[in-house]
Amino acid sequence: MSIHELSALLWKERELLELLVYKLEVERLLLTSGKTRWIGRASEEIEQVTTRLRSLGLARTVEVAAIAREWATCEDATLRELVAAAPSEIWSELLDGHLTGLQQLANQIRELRDSNEQLLRAASRSTQETLASAHLSASTYDAHGNSASHDMTSRLVDKDI
Repeated sequence: MSIHELSALLWKERELLELLVYKLEVERLLLTSGKTRWIGRASEEIEQVTTRLRSLGLARTVEVAAIAREWATCEDATLRELVAAAPSEIWSELLDGHLTGLQQLANQIRELRDSNEQLLRAASRSTQETLASAHLSASTYDAHGNSASHDMTSRLVDKDI
């Protein structure tokens, strides 16, 4: 366990976050263009990236704890706390660069997520309104094989009346 391994993990995390930004951009483009056929696949890909990020986050936590012990700080230190506890300016600058990069990516992801959520809600409302205003009818066949159109709205009728 070393600072080199932590730095490598942070680079991998940043790459995955950039991939997540890309996947969210693709989802937004699909939503704005009305190409809803691929929304499910885009959402699955986003979920795959977030799953990979979770496992990488666990590995990073283990590395941070080891380095925190080595640098005589608390084991559940944040990246910002490691920057402050770094034994040399080089490691402090390196970790601070990672921290800045991660924060920028997190802000981009937050903005895209919020934008996509609004677009999904608008699409859902539009679909619900369309379905609510649609007059549904269906053709069925009677006992003689003739086509008969029936209104599909719900009715309760007592035949004994």
